[in-house]
Amino acid sequence: MKASDLFVRALEAEGVEFVFGIPGEENLDLLESLRGSKIKLIVGRHEQAAGFMAATYGRLTGNAGVCLSTLGPGATNLVTAAAYAQLGAMPMVMVTGQKPIKSSKQGQFQIIDIVDMMQPLTKFTKVIVSGDNVPAHVREAFRLSEEERPGATHLELPEDIAREQSTMPVLEPTFTRRPIAEYKAVCQAAQAIAAARKPLLLIGAGANRKLTAKILREFVAKLGVPAVTTQMGKGVIDEVSAHFIGNTALSDGDFVHRAIDQADLIINVGHDVVEKPPFFMRPGGPAVVHINFNSAQVDPVYFPQIEVVGDIANSLWQLKEKLEPQEHWSFADAHRIRNALQKHIHEGAQDDSFPVKPQRLVKEVREAVPADGIIALDNGMYKIWFARNYQAHAPNTVLLDNALATMGAGLPSAMAAKLVYPGRSVLAICGDGGFMMNSQELETAVRLKFDLVILVLRDDGYGMIKWKQAQMDFHDFGLDFGNPDFVAYAQSYGASGHRIEATAEVRPTIERCMQEGGVHLIDVPVDYADNDRILNREIRELSRKL
Repeated sequence: MKASDLFVRALEAEGVEFVFGIPGEENLDLLESLRGSKIKLIVGRHEQAAGFMAATYGRLTGNAGVCLSTLGPGATNLVTAAAYAQLGAMPMVMVTGQKPIKSSKQGQFQIIDIVDMMQPLTKFTKVIVSGDNVPAHVREAFRLSEEERPGATHLELPEDIAREQSTMPVLEPTFTRRPIAEYKAVCQAAQAIAAARKPLLLIGAGANRKLTAKILREFVAKLGVPAVTTQMGKGVIDEVSAHFIGNTALSDGDFVHRAIDQADLIINVGHDVVEKPPFFMRPGGPAVVHINFNSAQVDPVYFPQIEVVGDIANSLWQLKEKLEPQEHWSFADAHRIRNALQKHIHEGAQDDSFPVKPQRLVKEVREAVPADGIIALDNGMYKIWFARNYQAHAPNTVLLDNALATMGAGLPSAMAAKLVYPGRSVLAICGDGGFMMNSQELETAVRLKFDLVILVLRDDGYGMIKWKQAQMDFHDFGLDFGNPDFVAYAQSYGASGHRIEATAEVRPTIERCMQEGGVHLIDVPVDYADNDRILNREIRELSRKL
């Protein structure tokens, strides 16, 4: 068959449901092959947004999302999405077109070395030079993308190769099991945990995988060990649990950091070096048990004494079976810190002042969104507030990026979540800066008839950087901008627009939009004036007293 048909057959064998992207002239054979496939092509308005959608699909399902672009400028637009998937450990396969490689007659028009460009951003990048190579290269791209640690891979399919004939069969995915940890390592970890006085679970991004959350919850329920999560570990433990202390939304100085400081052993599950470290190891400090798919990357501030390397869920199950609650364990300090943190989180949550204060905003969103609803955050000042104050009940119900931490991903991520979970409520939460980086995807959401609500938090500036600028005693300069009329802007795409004019309107407006269905944009003016007072001075002063 034609190589492009073979390529699509190989995608079907991998279980691909969607291809996100913008086709170009060099993809026309592949486009025609997709036309007859059960795979749905999601045509977006920018390749970067298509990549964010593919990466988020991979994050939610564990199966590689697929995005498509043409050569040259289309492929370069995927670079940020490639880094987003690679740093965030989201399985994604990028497919880019190329001019004929055997008989090109167009010189260097639009041609750059995409494979070389993708090399530092992916786990695997390859140009397909023969139709017969299609099955093996597709299988390898998906295998590497999905295995631990997941990430981005890339295939370049030149148009003359896409037209070649091949008799090669599709390679079906094979069933694999991740290696499990060595028994002696599990025993050593169990002995250390049992001997500790104040053990503490620290749950990182690598623990936010299928099955791991279930075992972690059983581990905590049986042993009563308190737990702290990083931003990308958020939701692995139900955050209403009495054993959940809090989220490391800030780099240091918060209440949760006091719990980490007071522990004598940290059970570090799913640690990923892409996230800012929530603690620094030091000689004589708390011992660390490293539980992960891979061995630790040792550096001056992370050198765990015990490593349990293998499938995380299985390692935790083995530890759970070996351990019993110990009479000498003391969790009173951790619970006291939890109570103090919860009290601080609730302060300001009833503030009726307008523009909306972030503490009140988080409360209103949490009350409006169902327990299994998904919020997809862009990057900005509000991400810290949601990471710290928003109670997540399940894994991947708070989609935030604390790896590349790019702006522009909030809306596309929410759209991918809606494709994966069409029956669940999905809310995109974007700053005005990040929203405008991919706001054109409103048209895609309307065209696909999504039921989707988008909060645009408007402060008319790059709020996170303005906060840092003030912290460092720089002058307020260079970070303000103007905005369109967001209500009219949404309406111009065929969406519904709403403007919040009083804080009490936030929750009812979100709930009404979710009930009505369709695409809704809500313009929410926010007031970050108290950021420095609360997130720096107040938190640090209060936490020192614990």
